[in-house]
Amino acid sequence: MASVNKTNLYPNGVQPSHPTQLENQLLQVAHIDYNKLTIQHNPSIASLYEDALVYESGSAISSAGALVASSGTKTGRSPKDKRLVDEPTSTKDVWWGPVNTKLPIEVWRINRERAIDYLNTRSRLYVIDAFAGWDPKYRIKVRVVCARAYHALFMRNMLIRPTPEELKSFGEPDFTIYNGGAFPANRYTSGMTSSTSVDINFQDHEMVILGTEYAGEMKKGILTVMFYLMPVKYNVLTLHSSANEGKNGDVTLFFGLSGTGKTTLSADPARKLIGDDEHCWSDHGVFNVEGGCYAKCLDLSVDKEPDIFNAIRFGSVLENVVFDPISREVDYCDATLTENTRCAYPIEYIPNAKIPCLSDNHPTNIVLLTCDARGVLPPISMLSNEQVMYHFISGYTSKMAGTEDGITEPLATFSACFGQPFLVLHPMRYAQMLSDKMTKHKARAWLLNTGWTGKSAAKGGSRCPLKYTRAILDAIHSGELAELEYEKFDVFGLSVPKTCPNVPSQILNPAKSWADGPADFALEVAKLGRLFAENFEKYRDGCSKEVIAAGPSL
Repeated sequence: MASVNKTNLYPNGVQPSHPTQLENQLLQVAHIDYNKLTIQHNPSIASLYEDALVYESGSAISSAGALVASSGTKTGRSPKDKRLVDEPTSTKDVWWGPVNTKLPIEVWRINRERAIDYLNTRSRLYVIDAFAGWDPKYRIKVRVVCARAYHALFMRNMLIRPTPEELKSFGEPDFTIYNGGAFPANRYTSGMTSSTSVDINFQDHEMVILGTEYAGEMKKGILTVMFYLMPVKYNVLTLHSSANEGKNGDVTLFFGLSGTGKTTLSADPARKLIGDDEHCWSDHGVFNVEGGCYAKCLDLSVDKEPDIFNAIRFGSVLENVVFDPISREVDYCDATLTENTRCAYPIEYIPNAKIPCLSDNHPTNIVLLTCDARGVLPPISMLSNEQVMYHFISGYTSKMAGTEDGITEPLATFSACFGQPFLVLHPMRYAQMLSDKMTKHKARAWLLNTGWTGKSAAKGGSRCPLKYTRAILDAIHSGELAELEYEKFDVFGLSVPKTCPNVPSQILNPAKSWADGPADFALEVAKLGRLFAENFEKYRDGCSKEVIAAGPSL
């Protein structure tokens, strides 16, 4: 006899029953009426697949078994539409200005009501209860309320999944996301810049999303919460970084913007992956914030990234990819919909992941990654505490030169603490915490350039071969690189090793291998130094004179 879905036997799909604790909480806190809709609490992967295929346009199952989903018009974050509520508990701590825009409490109430009104019009809602932070001493309980199965599965993957026992005793959340992203904000409301609004209220412990169905807003919203909550409440440093651990328990943190090699270099077969994107450094060690990974898929192949490629299977979510309608095979080279194609999957899908994703050991090495397409910075430099603070606050990398508007040289890109859009406090506060922890636990810091050597990319230089970058990392992890002889690199004052095992010595100091001679090299170094200095002006007021002095000497 065929099985029957009993929810279809009742009006609106709702079975008559006594309200659950969850339903009562949603009614009392957000006026979400469980009598008028079905609430699915931490549903199974299979049921989320079924709902996505039935109710959500653009959904499909890939040939590898992943759920293919469309985020609609928005295929990336909307940082200009992010707002923090100006309320008394946090306003004195928040770094108001280029990143954090104030939202009056009255406007927050309007947006919250708009999102909840929309959610109440749906026939079904999904509620995901899970954790952020693998260390039980610091983890927070997160609740996601959304109307799309794709969003529910995404956050089920990205947060830390509770055991059945933990779910029974979950109680009230520490932070709640109301995702009404399919419904627009009223752009004529005071303080709105568009029909998209992503708002966080630290006093009410809530986040509201309107006007964007891009799932990454939820993931980065939680990171923003951790950037505020952990330092202010627990004196724990939140970091936009990857982390891995060696066989002897030594931990390395990797910071880097897109294209610098953060994911590639932290995925080391000789070391366990703690996490690929978001971490916290406490007095007890390092822990991952997330329960999953959110990997870029453009040009993905089994040869380039076998772990990521093989993680795309049943339970994973593929966003905005193009696939063959017959075979359902994904074309990872097709950027028709967006270059920001992504996959979200549980971290246990990575064979080399360390579960639970934390270490009781403190970092031994801090690696700041940059991809300098100008070919100016050395492949590896050892940093003093003041220098690591300066370069951490700067968050430099460069993008390739394009042909638009006559641009002929690489574009300098800076992002404070390698995660500026998610910072809540002034960058100096995070940098000072990083320096203090490095000093206390005797960690070394390095600036690792995965970019070009000999010439800039625009003038025909070549990128530093990956085998040399990995050899440098091996020497860092073995401790051998720290014991070698160093020389000073002019203008930036960096300490550069004269030799490194399995790396040609002529590439270690770019001043010695510059194809167009020392005068041209000095000119290029000065250009980059001025870009650093100009960028740092926006942070000077909050920085110590020692940190300011650690920048380029022009």
